[in-house]
Amino acid sequence: MHSVNYVGHNQVGLLESGQALFPAMIAAIDGARQDIHFETYIFGADATGLSVRAALVRAAGRGVKVRVVTDWFGTGRRQAKLLGQAFAEAGVFYRAFNPWFRRGVTRTHRKIVVVDRKVAFVGGININDDMLRDYRPHEPLPAPRWDFAVQVNGPLVAQIHRETQAQWARVGHLGFVRRLSLLREMRERPLPAGLAPMQAGFVVRDNLRNRRTIQRAYLHALGRARHSVLLANPYFAPGRKFREALSHAAQRGVEVRLLIGVGEFWLQDMVARSFYPKLLDCGVQIIEYRKTQLHAKVAVIDEDWSTVGSSNCDGLSLFLNQEANVVVKDAQFARTMRAHIERGMADGVAIHADHFAHVGRFRRLGYGAAYFLYRVTMRIFTIGYA
Repeated sequence: MHSVNYVGHNQVGLLESGQALFPAMIAAIDGARQDIHFETYIFGADATGLSVRAALVRAAGRGVKVRVVTDWFGTGRRQAKLLGQAFAEAGVFYRAFNPWFRRGVTRTHRKIVVVDRKVAFVGGININDDMLRDYRPHEPLPAPRWDFAVQVNGPLVAQIHRETQAQWARVGHLGFVRRLSLLREMRERPLPAGLAPMQAGFVVRDNLRNRRTIQRAYLHALGRARHSVLLANPYFAPGRKFREALSHAAQRGVEVRLLIGVGEFWLQDMVARSFYPKLLDCGVQIIEYRKTQLHAKVAVIDEDWSTVGSSNCDGLSLFLNQEANVVVKDAQFARTMRAHIERGMADGVAIHADHFAHVGRFRRLGYGAAYFLYRVTMRIFTIGYA
């Protein structure tokens, strides 16, 4: 059974960082005539956020139905309140996801825009300036944040649009009967598998019926890998099954290369480095990206499997938060994605097993303690992390 329901006859274009995404997104919004569904984790108050907000307001002014969902925690309590006020005055419908953690600790980490049910944008890029840090927005980065999104045209947009409609309803006040009805609607209209290029699938992770879909897509592709695996991710702390899939691929002769972002959170860096020795022993190649903030969540496996989305390779993304990825089965797209990742790896620093030969006992204990703390935390807040 396939882990991804592929649909044919799509056009999927790769967009590198906000410099490519925001002009394309704003142009689509300015051309909207019917409706816009907009989701993001962070909606910043910087110049980038203001320009996107202005485009959404312009659309509402033309009579377009505009629905915006931001994560209350990611966007920030004060900024979410200000957005709500500004959007209400402009006729934009706005909802903040899970304010004050009333629905538990789950966050929506998705970045999705659907315009007129004709074009969709999906990826890892938040609505904030490429040159400013995510969590310290007044502190500049040494180089533009490195991240990706895709622009989708074709039959897959209908599935993405349907998911954004469901999310809008879920974020509102739904009774038990309406929630059951919504779940039934989502089940009753599956898209047929596509047979023609460009084949692409949309995979989401939630806490209803899609709890393991993104991890399952990765594991399925890793299990079938024959030649190469290139993966770039900023917060690397996957569970045992994911780590074993990477190790097993390398042990059967597949070239496995990981590009891991470091330098943003010291505790996260220590957790990631706690995995390095075993992965390196199995033949996995590890490169650390230190040039600027790596925020990309992308991978290429063999000649034609690629994914771009919001899901990190950690317990929060794979077992707790709401996420969305696009998976593409296309050789040309894979070549393009591979070239970008390889350029990122060329800017990184390769890590070798002998680097750990001189690591002191105190630091080794720190790596172990960081992993233990992380694992206990994930066990408390998630089901399935190991």
